[in-house]
Amino acid sequence: MNRILLVTLPLIATTGAVWGAEAPGDTTKVNILEIIKQGGLMMWPLGALSIGALVLILLLFFTIHRRNVVNDQFMRVAESLIRKRDYLGLAGYAHRRGECIARISQKTFDFITKNPEAKFSEVRDVAEAEGSRQASTLNQRISYLADIGAIAPMVGLLGTVFGMIRAFLEINTGNVEVVRQMKLAGGVAEALVTTASGLSIGIVAMIFYSVFRGRVQRYLTELEAAATHLLALLGSQLQQSERYRTEKKAPAPEPADTYQVPRSQRPAPARPGQSDLPGA
Repeated sequence: MNRILLVTLPLIATTGAVWGAEAPGDTTKVNILEIIKQGGLMMWPLGALSIGALVLILLLFFTIHRRNVVNDQFMRVAESLIRKRDYLGLAGYAHRRGECIARISQKTFDFITKNPEAKFSEVRDVAEAEGSRQASTLNQRISYLADIGAIAPMVGLLGTVFGMIRAFLEINTGNVEVVRQMKLAGGVAEALVTTASGLSIGIVAMIFYSVFRGRVQRYLTELEAAATHLLALLGSQLQQSERYRTEKKAPAPEPADTYQVPRSQRPAPARPGQSDLPGA
């Protein structure tokens, strides 16, 4: 960000110096406000777009930081509470935090506390759904800059069309000499000013959109890694609980349905040469 400012500030200063410089042989100075006035009616929406882009750039610059996505302090506390199996305490702690990883943890552990017998696959689905929502929110916040970068040049092009229409209408009416000196120049100036303004706003908006998009993608990668780490710790505990519940619910083995004759009631074995038949 600092490098971009170092590049753009000299460019802006140079442009202002050129516009404010005196032309050779001319005693008048180029006034930026007069140039903007020559842009005509389309300078109003372009001005609104430029203000919106500036507000968005400042807002994103102060809000999109790593500490708002993944916080090391939160990760240490969350890991400690997971190892202690204090899921309710972690849900309450995450509720008081505003980081993206805290919101994912809050949804996940709220689900666990309300559904203590939930499987790990179900818990993982809840965490992934909330992670996708957080990623979509971050990407949507920076997408407005891309919208301004696409709309501003088109508004400038529309102003160009209006300026050229005005120029040709002036050519079609009145004294040709007067048109050449006054009217035609005004229409062409309107066309060029709106084009330059729209392109300038669009270029600046797209530059900062590219910067913030790279930052968001880097933070989302760290967010995914942090969420995976917490789910790995949680998964080992939930799988142990699932195995314990499965073993506890397993039926005990039934005794064999056989009857054994006591040894005292068993007949004595027959002697050699003695028949087992009675009276033999």
